[in-house]
Amino acid sequence: MNLRKSVLTVLSTALFALAGGFQSVAQTTAIELYQGIEFKMPVVKEPVIPSNSAVISDFGAKSGGQFLCTNAFREAIEFLSKKGGGKVIVPRGTWLTGPITLKSNIELYTEAGALVLFSNDKNLYPLVSTNFEGYNTYRCTSPVNGKDLVNVSITGHGVLDGGGDAWRAVKKEKLTESQWKKLVASGGIVSENGKTWYPSEQFRAGEKIAEMNVPRQLKTKAEFEQIRDFLRPVMISLISCKKVLIDGPTFQNSPAWCIHPLLCEDLTVRNATVKNPWYSQNGDGIDLESCKNSVIYDSNFDVGDDAMCIKSGKDKEGRDRNVPNENLIIKNCVVFHGHGGVTVGSEMSGGVRNLHVSNCTFMGTDVGLRFKSNRGRGGIVQNIYISEIEMINIPAQAISFDLYYGGKSPSEAMDDGDKKAEPSLQSVSEETPQFRDIFIHDINCKGAMQAIFLQGLPEMNLENIQLEKIYMEAVSGLTCIDANHILIKNVTMVTSKMPVSDLKNCKNITFDGLKTGPGSSSLFHVSGSKTENVSLKNSGISNPDKDLIVEKEVPAKAVTVVN
Repeated sequence: MNLRKSVLTVLSTALFALAGGFQSVAQTTAIELYQGIEFKMPVVKEPVIPSNSAVISDFGAKSGGQFLCTNAFREAIEFLSKKGGGKVIVPRGTWLTGPITLKSNIELYTEAGALVLFSNDKNLYPLVSTNFEGYNTYRCTSPVNGKDLVNVSITGHGVLDGGGDAWRAVKKEKLTESQWKKLVASGGIVSENGKTWYPSEQFRAGEKIAEMNVPRQLKTKAEFEQIRDFLRPVMISLISCKKVLIDGPTFQNSPAWCIHPLLCEDLTVRNATVKNPWYSQNGDGIDLESCKNSVIYDSNFDVGDDAMCIKSGKDKEGRDRNVPNENLIIKNCVVFHGHGGVTVGSEMSGGVRNLHVSNCTFMGTDVGLRFKSNRGRGGIVQNIYISEIEMINIPAQAISFDLYYGGKSPSEAMDDGDKKAEPSLQSVSEETPQFRDIFIHDINCKGAMQAIFLQGLPEMNLENIQLEKIYMEAVSGLTCIDANHILIKNVTMVTSKMPVSDLKNCKNITFDGLKTGPGSSSLFHVSGSKTENVSLKNSGISNPDKDLIVEKEVPAKAVTVVN
């Protein structure tokens, strides 16, 4: 054991030397971080910040949350920037501010007990040209922002609060009666049907014309100004930055997405806590978009939408950008609430490749592992490796691949009684999304509405998906539609609904070692005229007439049973 530790120490030191060097306290974590990665993963380079420092109170900042400290932050950053960079220190206290614009070689450091409170005065956040929901558009300036930077850090032990309550609409059904009354009394307006609270009439006007939060028909900045209240910013916007570190703080109450690195390279996120109200619309935790060489580890998320989301642009604009999200490690993270624990899509038009996720825990997320897209996106998602995930109390699917994503959370879709129409075959084009070469193993889930949901497209099946060593307790088991080359091996599904596995128009699918709960019957239901080469091995079929239902449209000899 001592020899092993010595070897790990030497290797980790070498890794950090390659990365440019950093704190020795993280050496063991670093070597563990890069262990077991299935693809060639470069060591992520961390920023090197000069030793200069400046305390914001020395530049006129006053604590208490009553004094606007925007100028103090700006002057401290400018002071250090002229010296070549350094650490901006936010001491213990409550510091009210407008947007903080970072510069290269700057570290924003919050001490324990520091609360950076972003003002709810929207006049402090002018419109800027940016990208949101995969589209080039205008949004209000982000509370923390930086573009085209090198060596930038957000660190420490304090809290950054985005003041999101002033920006977001809220659905009545997501609040208690007393919370709703308090919200309505605070101002704003209520929708005609009484079900939604809006911060302002301007917000409501923007929502009426928006497509997934982006008003596509508006072209000029002046037109966007007419609905500025609606154009909620992401809380942390870092665009085209290199060597970025987020380490330690708590980020909460963002107006829209919380942390949005876009087109960044060498990104490290560790020891972070991201909190948004569970009812916060678009209250994602972190959205990595078209980034290269990134790691997220030892972090916690409790949010109102997807917790850790991987994106690469939307539709034509994403395809034209043509920058995939590639080389990403996610390890040792906990998600307490969210629409998805780890999500790929739905904006994935530039592609996603080389993703490793392991040793994560999801508690009460709508979906655990969530892959989503739809026709029109294009893009290829491939080389995905996920293992050692623990889940509990999942309201929808523990594992979900949905290529008919419609913009609703899984819970909302179930509540609305959404039913997918019989899919029609369409021609394959650059707008057709592809999901392939995805490997998932060692997954446990105690309690879900459904264990596994695999839904491809008739013209572009899910391809080469492997699910191994999985244990699921759920109401229903597995649904697999329009999928090709699927391996499901050593899977246990304890369900109350039958059949345990429902297969439709699947090709070259192999079950090897299915186990079910006591008293299970009707293990497999197979349908679809395009079904081919379904092999059921060691899957507990003792009475084919009872345990296996094959519909009449399924071609003869398409299903074989081997015990």
